[in-house]
Amino acid sequence: MSTAAAPREGARFERDEEGRLEHLDVLIVGAGLSGIGAAHHLQEKLPHKSYAILEARDTIGGTWDLFRYPGIRSDSDMHTLGYRFRPWTEAKAIADGPSILEYVNDTAREGGIDRHIRFHHKVTAMSWSSEDARWTVTAERTDTGEAVRLTASFVFSCTGYYRYDEGYTPELPGTERFNGRIVHPQHWPEDLDYSGKRVVVIGSGATAVTLVPAMAKDAAHVTMLQRSPSYVVTLPGEDPAHSALKRFLPARFAYPIVRWKNVTMATLFYRASRRWPKFMSRVIRRGVERQLPPGFDVDKHFKPSYDPWDQRICLVPDGDLFVALGDGSASVVTAHIDTFTETGIRLRSGEELEADVVVTATGLNLLPLGGLDFTVDGRKVELPETMAYKAMMLSDVPNYAFAIGYTNASWTLKADLTSEYVCRLLRHMDDRGLRVAVPHRDPSVEEEPLLDFTSGYVLRSLDKFPKQGTRAPWKVHQNYPKDVVSLRHGPVTDGMRFAA
Repeated sequence: MSTAAAPREGARFERDEEGRLEHLDVLIVGAGLSGIGAAHHLQEKLPHKSYAILEARDTIGGTWDLFRYPGIRSDSDMHTLGYRFRPWTEAKAIADGPSILEYVNDTAREGGIDRHIRFHHKVTAMSWSSEDARWTVTAERTDTGEAVRLTASFVFSCTGYYRYDEGYTPELPGTERFNGRIVHPQHWPEDLDYSGKRVVVIGSGATAVTLVPAMAKDAAHVTMLQRSPSYVVTLPGEDPAHSALKRFLPARFAYPIVRWKNVTMATLFYRASRRWPKFMSRVIRRGVERQLPPGFDVDKHFKPSYDPWDQRICLVPDGDLFVALGDGSASVVTAHIDTFTETGIRLRSGEELEADVVVTATGLNLLPLGGLDFTVDGRKVELPETMAYKAMMLSDVPNYAFAIGYTNASWTLKADLTSEYVCRLLRHMDDRGLRVAVPHRDPSVEEEPLLDFTSGYVLRSLDKFPKQGTRAPWKVHQNYPKDVVSLRHGPVTDGMRFAA
């Protein structure tokens, strides 16, 4: 096991019983969208703090480097998915994956953040010592298998909440008989050539509605096979307000205006959906109907059995999915699978869909906090027994924060606020000579599931996550304007215990 590292700017080394350990003020786990944003906030607001980013893979970008399926794009507009501190200047509001990856890489490079990233470091365990007021972190070198140890005063986990090594595929009978190729979008093979071939995409979520029009450009035909419909809403590929404002305003002025316009519109849409679900369902349906050919069975294929925002709504830029359905290059089938056959998929109705390639766009496997094990003073932390404090810290777990995004808005909106709050908390501790901050759970606060969402990928794993409470500061708000007030300007001491 390695206990030493090459000296870095600002690094401190201390000895324990196993040798010399590097000590950092802040350790960030994950070099994706959240981790790079967290590093920027830390450098800008607390430049005296030493920090490093441990990244399990060999590159920056997280989700936006891992997913490489055709058409990969954001499912939120880039004026809210982009960082508050770095305007998105490209014309496309719903951006493709490579453009987003370039944006994240540019942010890391221009801020010198890339020099703080240690690739091939997968954090596997953390142990907190109250006596020393620090975490001992163990990471596995994914390139060599070597174990590396270091210590940190504060750990900020920016790993997201799904498994990077394995997507979700339900049991599909008969796959061993299929003579074609079956692929999962999370592990898209570079050598897959689907030109002129018959493709079936299983699924109805954001990945499926992205894949279908993208693959339809080259495939002989693409069929979206769904068990049940999802809500699908069209947005302009380019934001008209941004296009107008950028003609006479610098980006630093146009960006926040468009950002807040989009936040406001999304918030109103969400609140209306929760308050008047039947009305909003009809509004969405009419929007779909206007984009499809006369006689298309909208109710069968695009009228879900649940209310809007019980699950995340799928966005399609410029109606590309409906264009593909309208010109015949793609079709949608709503039915249950009986079995795979040698040449395709047989449905319970007896109909068979012939296919050369089947894409299982069937969802994600969630993995809370990157799947690491951690202990506090020798006691193993059981996540389902903890309660989330302000959706970013854990009850009775000291000097630890995590970043998760909104389910009803852009991920980065919440990740940015979380980073700002962590910096405010660290400054508060520095100003008062405090070393430890630990959220202390009020026993009178009742428990609720952390995510109020009915998507399958959430329900399959929700019992592995922390709980939320029924009132502040333990309540998770899916409301960016409200969080701006509480997290950017509210107190950092409520519900918190400190120690010197």
